[in-house]
Amino acid sequence: MLTPAIEACALTKRFGEITAINDVSFVVEPGGITALLGGNGAGKTTTISILLGLLVPTYGTVRILGHDMVRDRYSVLPLMNFSSPYVDLPHRLSVRENLRVYAELYSVDAPEKRITELAEQLDFAGMLDRKTGQLSAGQKTRVALGKALINRPRVLLLDEPTASLDPDSADWVRSYLEEYAREQGATILLASHHMGEVERLCDRVLMMRAGGIADRGSPAELLHKYGRATLEEVFLDIARNRTWADTS
Repeated sequence: MLTPAIEACALTKRFGEITAINDVSFVVEPGGITALLGGNGAGKTTTISILLGLLVPTYGTVRILGHDMVRDRYSVLPLMNFSSPYVDLPHRLSVRENLRVYAELYSVDAPEKRITELAEQLDFAGMLDRKTGQLSAGQKTRVALGKALINRPRVLLLDEPTASLDPDSADWVRSYLEEYAREQGATILLASHHMGEVERLCDRVLMMRAGGIADRGSPAELLHKYGRATLEEVFLDIARNRTWADTS
């Protein structure tokens, strides 16, 4: 039996009197792409922060590739990475300098070769020596993805991976992620508000509402369950707390 890539059990996180997430449990099997969806305030960011070891849960446990993220996270962090267009890389460093720092942090073999490879694959070779702060939002998104792939992670957490990209570039990045997951046997957990992207990329969907998991399943299963034509309609049903009976 394969060890789950991600295993969250009864996760609860409180900030004083505020409960950000409550009793969140799910398993992500190795390989493939899973979506973590929910409206603003649903608990996605808190959940991802706990998965990354940035927050310690008030209750519950997280295991990544079999390692407890509270007691043993340093054994698994080299096998993970994360990208968000809303977390800036240092603006005064060039793209190459930023990637070199992360390559060293992850002890990447032949770092310059890996940086060149990613720059060609993600179409930012012509801006390697530009200051990161001088890049457009779309360019920063591609560079952030390059940073997230620098160590060839086995578990990749992505927040809005195609934000600020034009439709052609976004389509290319989605194809790249599909190929990466397939060829590397990697597990990707992504948060996205682009439901078409989720329907295309994801094998499984975890829907959050009010700090908990409201529903889960494959895109096809959720479409059938809610009797909807698109995942966006399912998202709205769940976000607005409409039951299956309300939608039938």
